[in-house]
Amino acid sequence: MTFAPIDRRALLARAPLATAAACLPAAAGAAPARVVLPGWFDDLEERTFRFFWDLANRDNGLVPDRWPTPSFASIAAVGFALTAYPIGVARGWIRREEARDLTLATLRFFATAPQGDAPAGMSGHRGFFYHFLDMKTGTRFRDTELSSVDTTLLFLGILFAGAWYDAADPAEAEIRQLAQAITDRADWPWFTNARGSVSMGWHPGQGFIERSWEGYNEGMMVYVVGLGSRGKPLADGAWEGWTKTYPAFWRGRGKTRHLAFAPLFGHQYSQMWIDFRGIRDAVMRRAGIDYFENSRRATYANRAYCIANPMRWDGYGRDIWGLTACDGPGNLTLPFKGRTATFFGYSARGPLGQPDGRDDGTLAPTAALGSLAFAPEIVVPCAEAMKARPRLYGQYGFLDSFNPSFRYTDARLEAGSVDATSGWVDGDYLGIDQGAILGAIANTRDEGVWQVMRRSPTIRRGLQRAGFAGGWLG
Repeated sequence: MTFAPIDRRALLARAPLATAAACLPAAAGAAPARVVLPGWFDDLEERTFRFFWDLANRDNGLVPDRWPTPSFASIAAVGFALTAYPIGVARGWIRREEARDLTLATLRFFATAPQGDAPAGMSGHRGFFYHFLDMKTGTRFRDTELSSVDTTLLFLGILFAGAWYDAADPAEAEIRQLAQAITDRADWPWFTNARGSVSMGWHPGQGFIERSWEGYNEGMMVYVVGLGSRGKPLADGAWEGWTKTYPAFWRGRGKTRHLAFAPLFGHQYSQMWIDFRGIRDAVMRRAGIDYFENSRRATYANRAYCIANPMRWDGYGRDIWGLTACDGPGNLTLPFKGRTATFFGYSARGPLGQPDGRDDGTLAPTAALGSLAFAPEIVVPCAEAMKARPRLYGQYGFLDSFNPSFRYTDARLEAGSVDATSGWVDGDYLGIDQGAILGAIANTRDEGVWQVMRRSPTIRRGLQRAGFAGGWLG
C-alpha cells in the first residue's frame, strides 16, 4: 500500500514577462514528497471522494458526468472513480472489499459492453468507448463521439486498478486480468490519421473528427497509453510526430519558459497518473526541464495572468485565480464596466495569448487544486480563499465554478445561481473536475497515485517507446 493515512495535525504573451517571473520562486524543482496540508483538506478530500462513491451505479460502475443535474455517464469520470476507490480504502472511509467489488463490477461491464459500428445500442467500437453512456444501459448516449482522450482517461483508471489490486484472491486476480484485456483491446492504428496523429473522435456513419491530437495539451496521455499497449499500439515515431507540433506553443523566457496550453487541465490530467518528475523525452532534455516543471510554470503563469487581470474582472488576485475548462453562467453578452462582455456556458478557459485562451471572469476551484502537487505554496492559499467565499463549498466539496463579476440577477442562466453581491456560483459538481482535485491531493500527501502507476507495464512501456529516460524510469 503506497497511500499514507492522513496526518491529523500571465498573460504571458501580452502582459510583461516580469510579472510572471516575479511570481515564481527562486528555485525550480519538484514538490516535496510529503506536504502537510491544512486540517480542513481532510474534509475536502473525503467530500470529493464521496462524489464517486455515493453516485456510482452499483450494477455497472458508471459515474454521472455531473450532479445534482440529472446526467448521463462520463467514461472519463469512471476513470477518476476507479482511482478514487483505493484512496478511500487507504484513508479508512471504505473497506478494501467494498472497493474491490465495485471495481470488479465496473471492469466486467467494460469487458462485455457491446462494441460495433451501429449508431445505437453500442458502448464502443474497436476497443474504444463513447464519451458519454446511458447511466443504466451503458450504451451510447445520443450522438456523442467515440473519444480517444476520454477512453484514455478511462484506461488510466483501469490501469491504476490493475496495479493497485495486487492480492492473490480470485477477485483481485480477475481485476488485473480484465484491466490488461480491456486496455490492450483498443485498435490505436485505426484511430490514427495519415499524418500519424491520433484523431480526437469518431462518429458512426460519418467517420473521424477532423481535429487530431497535435500541439501541447492533455493529448500527451493519449500517446503514452497508445504506445504502451500490448495489443494494437501506436506506431514507432508517434511521440516524435506529436512533439513536432510543439514549437508554436512555447511561451515565456528564462525560468518562465514553458510549453503553454491555456486551460490548466491540459497540464494536470496526464500528470495525475504519470509521474513525470525527473524523466525526460528529447524535447525536455533540450529544454533543460521536465514536464512536471513545465506544469509548475504553467500554474504560475495562470496565476500571474489572473493577478495582472487585463480584462478587469472582479475577484481576481493573488489568492483567487485559476482558469480551466468548467461550467459558466451561460452564453450571454452583457454590459460590464463600460464595455460589452461575453460570457460562456461550459467552456475551456485560460489566459488570453496562450493556445485555447478564453477569459470571461469564470474561475474554477479545480484549476488551482488540480495543480496542488506542482505548487502547493500558492494553491493552498487559493483554496482557503475560495472556501471562504459564500455558496461555493458544499456536500461534495467545491462546486464546479464561480464568477464574481456576473451579478446580473435578471439574466437567463444555463446553470447555477446569482447573488447581487457575490456573483454567480455553479450548482453542479463535475466528475472530471472532482477527480483532478482528489488525485492531486493524494499525490501531494504521499505520491499515492504516482507510486502505483510506476508499476504499470503499459505506462512504463509507453514512456520508454516515447524516448523517456532517467529518474524512476531508469
